[in-house]
Order: sequence, then structure tokens, then C-alpha cells
Amino acid sequence: MCKKIFIAATGQHCGKTTISLSLIHLAKKKYARVGFIKPIGPKLFVFDGVQMDMDAALIASIYGLEEDRALMSPVVLGRGYTKKYLSGEIPAELPLESIRQACKELEAKNDFLIIEGSGHGGVGSVIGINNAQIARELDAPVIMVASGGIGCVIDSVELNLSLFKQEGADVRLILVNKLLPEKRAEALHYLQQYFQSRRQTLAGAFDYSTILANPTLIDLSNLLKLPLNGDQQAKSRIINHIQLGAASSQRVIDTLQDSTLLITTSSRDELIVTASALYNIPAYRRKLAGLVIPGIAPISAISQKILDDSNIPYIRTTQTTAEVFITLTEHVSKITADDQEKISHIKSSAERVFDFSAIDALAK
Repeated sequence: MCKKIFIAATGQHCGKTTISLSLIHLAKKKYARVGFIKPIGPKLFVFDGVQMDMDAALIASIYGLEEDRALMSPVVLGRGYTKKYLSGEIPAELPLESIRQACKELEAKNDFLIIEGSGHGGVGSVIGINNAQIARELDAPVIMVASGGIGCVIDSVELNLSLFKQEGADVRLILVNKLLPEKRAEALHYLQQYFQSRRQTLAGAFDYSTILANPTLIDLSNLLKLPLNGDQQAKSRIINHIQLGAASSQRVIDTLQDSTLLITTSSRDELIVTASALYNIPAYRRKLAGLVIPGIAPISAISQKILDDSNIPYIRTTQTTAEVFITLTEHVSKITADDQEKISHIKSSAERVFDFSAIDALAK
């Protein structure tokens, strides 16, 4: 008989997929067959010819679940799906029936099944079946993931718990993610005090980590929808800082921090040349991860030659410096199958952070 657990969250960017990835890693140490399903997928991705949610495709790629990819995303909210549902073109019972059937097939094939929700508890209401209802319909105990400090965790959890309780879903654990290391003990003390008084179990998950939070070069290349030129072996390098090259070349270089992505306009030949030359010096390569070069002005021929010969990773765009800076700094990084450093970090950290036997006991 397959055991299953539903991973819910209080909202976006709480770390549901990171938790799912961790639990699959730990479950595979005990169970021979571990599966994954994301009933409602809001981020359409075509994986080996199958339309599925981006997070489900990620899990399939990491854990070799490609043969189940058609079952892992039974409902994908592609363009126009909600309008078709609301207009009656999609039968009202189809989303839930698709989810039930996919889950049934995966339960038959696996010993342990991770069911990952989408966003907060109410996501999916527009197509008649939200996260709380799905958890109840699939008879899956719920782990609710929240992130933040003390007040925001309590507020967001209470808001979501009310919906899960209303729908009759069984929330067995609140998992607090992205805790500040220096405030972890204090935050968990007060949160456990609050939720114990309400007979709700709570535990800590991962600390906030720049390794997980910060983007990689290929992530930013995909964000800008532009190729990453130069050293392709550096595509998974994690960017810890984004810096505008607005000051003098000397000042810019002197203020580089660890693993900095430097934004410098295409007309600043001296800074492009300086950065290119310094990239191959080990002391500077640790600081200088790559360049983003915005601007409509062409790079001079000699600067382009030096740039290419240096093999420094760079992205060229005709957007303005301000547009690029805003896009990059507002971006929330998501894990991809190429992020081997992040994936290895999650797996190794999971073995220290989680007591899988306790989580396994919650599953049903």
C-alpha cells in the first residue's frame, strides 16, 4: 500500500519544491518506489513532448521519473485554460477526475507518494478544486510550509489553516522554512509556544541560504531570454551580488564582492576590457562571475575581441541599464535541473535537518 503526504504552503516562494525534493531524497533511502505529483500546475513546461508543470518536470528530471511525466501534472493551467473552464468548454468535473485518476495510477506504482500543492491553499478555486479540497479528496495528510519570522508565519498559517479545516483536510505539521540562522532558536521557541496552544505540531526546516536563494548565470540568461556567452562551464555559478558599473573602472573593480555579476553599458570599453583581463586571474575570478552588457551602442571591435578571448561569461542585451538592473534584482530564483550545486546542497542539508521517520509517521 502506498503512503502519501501533501505538501501545502501559505503562498508562493515558501520552498515547497525544495521540501518535496528533500523528502523524495530521504524517502528513497527507505522505499524502493517513490513518486511525485503536482495536481495543479500553474507553470506550463513542455518536457519530452509532454505538457507539464515546471516543478514536476524538474523533479522528473532529477529523480529519473520521466516515464511518469504524463501522470505527474494531471491539470496544467496553460493559456486560456481557466476561461475555457469558466465558459463550460472544459467539463466541471474534469479537473478533479483527472487528478484522482493520475493519483490512483501513481499510488499503484509507488510505495511513497509526494503530492505538491500550488501556492496558497485557495489556488485552484477558479477551476473548482483548490489545494485544500485536493488534499481532502486524495485523503492525504498535509504538511504546510511557511517562511519568514514569527508574526508573518502565524498570520499566513492561520489564514490558510482556516480553509484546510473548512474543507476537512488533515494538517498534521507546520514546517517553517527559510529561518534566519541567528534567530532560528528564538523564532521556533515562540512559534511552537503559539501552535502548541492550538494543538498544532510545528517544526523547523531549512535556514535561509544564499546558495538556494541566489540565481545562477544560466538562470539569469533564461530570465532575460538571451544566450550566455563565454565559459559554459560556469553556467551553474551562483551569483551572490549584482553591481552596476557606474563608477570609474578602478573604483568598480575595487568594490567587487564575492561572485559579483557586473552590469556595464556597451559604451564602457575600458571597463569591459579591464573586467575581461581580470577574469583569468584567480583572485579576481572569485569576485567576478560575469558581465551583463546592456545598451544599443555596439561594442568596439577590439573590445569585443578581448571580451571573447577572455572567455568571461557575459550576456549582451539592447535593454537599458536601468531595465536590466530592475529585472535582475527583482527576480526570485527557482531551482533548475542544471543547478547541481543547489541540488547537492539540498540533499545533504535534508539529511541533517529532517527526521524522515517522524515525517513518514505522518504519512497515510
